[in-house]
Amino acid sequence: MKKLLFIIAIGAGLLITACTKEGPIGPQGPAGTNGTNGTNGTNGNDGVDANATCTQCHAKDVVELVATQYELSKHSYGEAAFEEAGNTTCAPCHESEAYKYVSANNTPTTFTLNTTTNKYVNDYTVPADKAYGEITCSTCHSSLHTTYTIADLKPFTNTAAVAMTMWGGAKTINLTQKEGESHLCIKCHQPRPLTASAGNGNVLDYNGIASNPTGIFYDPTSTTNLLKPGYRTHVHYGSVGAIYAGMGGVEFSGSVAYTSSTHSTSASCQDCHMSPMTGKAGGHSFTAKGNFNGCNADGCHTGMAGSSSGWTNTRAEIKGLLETLAGKLNVGGIDIMNRNPDAEANLWASLTANKYDGYLNIYDPINNPNGTANNPTGIFQNPSPSSSWSADQKAFNLTLPKISLTNAQMGGIINFQMCLREYSLGIHNYNYSKALLQNSIEKL
Repeated sequence: MKKLLFIIAIGAGLLITACTKEGPIGPQGPAGTNGTNGTNGTNGNDGVDANATCTQCHAKDVVELVATQYELSKHSYGEAAFEEAGNTTCAPCHESEAYKYVSANNTPTTFTLNTTTNKYVNDYTVPADKAYGEITCSTCHSSLHTTYTIADLKPFTNTAAVAMTMWGGAKTINLTQKEGESHLCIKCHQPRPLTASAGNGNVLDYNGIASNPTGIFYDPTSTTNLLKPGYRTHVHYGSVGAIYAGMGGVEFSGSVAYTSSTHSTSASCQDCHMSPMTGKAGGHSFTAKGNFNGCNADGCHTGMAGSSSGWTNTRAEIKGLLETLAGKLNVGGIDIMNRNPDAEANLWASLTANKYDGYLNIYDPINNPNGTANNPTGIFQNPSPSSSWSADQKAFNLTLPKISLTNAQMGGIINFQMCLREYSLGIHNYNYSKALLQNSIEKL
């Protein structure tokens, strides 16, 4: 039996060997006919060589160049996207996903009364799951990777008119030149609202302030104040959009009419801030500092430079008006406006001789997230001491002089902040800047 099994195994092995052994290759058969080319799909690109479309943008002189320029932009290296992540009220301007959300949903900038708390609430917020994201290409270019051609660079995420959150949506910036491309920038670069924090929380009545300059805005002995001033009572940092558009300030009557310079109707933000690069300025750096390429393009100006009289005279005049207004904003001979010589912390230190930063000269020792104190050298008493202050800080606060404000002073503060923080010293809109400052000075 064992002998029989051995013979069968040997036979099976020989059979397997015989089956797997290849014979000689036969002659090649005739070539088949060519198939038909693929057809383009509905978006015009299916079936097209990817290199013919992708390289329209992904090339050394397009996206790669833009990315290099963008490294010089504060939109790129600034920390706001990290600091404000999760903040649903600040996110519309500081977070990419939030900006896209408010643009796509046309989120209103109105204030709505909460009947439970009897307080007004700003509607310009985003859901928590949209309050994140660094500013990237898709923040502004909403159609990237749609057709995979250079046509995807437009449309922009927002070119619609911008309802001003500072005014609770009651005023709208509508710059129609260049297909409204300035609205992409102004949607963020606009002032934040000042609200009746000690009252019902609604936006301040700027028209009411302007029409009654001698009225009392804040009285430290009163219990009916709308707002208790603090160190950070301010219009935030994006005043340039409102100044450029020629609207948004407290428009006191005075010797100067409220008009706008030609810039507000003939130029766009991109014309100057994205002109051909010079040094660190232009292109996707988004800064125009020291770069006059945009000024001299399209016949707008000829030979404009940092030494040109049109540049130097305008800036000198607005600087003088800022300093005059700040000098009149005082209580008992003490400056209301805060001074800060630290050029790193105070972006506007070079714009006035006294290096005002736009904040108020009010004591505030509480620490910022970065570990620095807000304003431990503030001169005026803080009407709203924080519960986190030490007993010594609270006691010291009570020794400081109290601040009181008229409507003329409050309006002057707002206009000073608006014209200081637009940064250009009147270049964006000389006519409107001069009117706000000069008429505020006259009311004081």
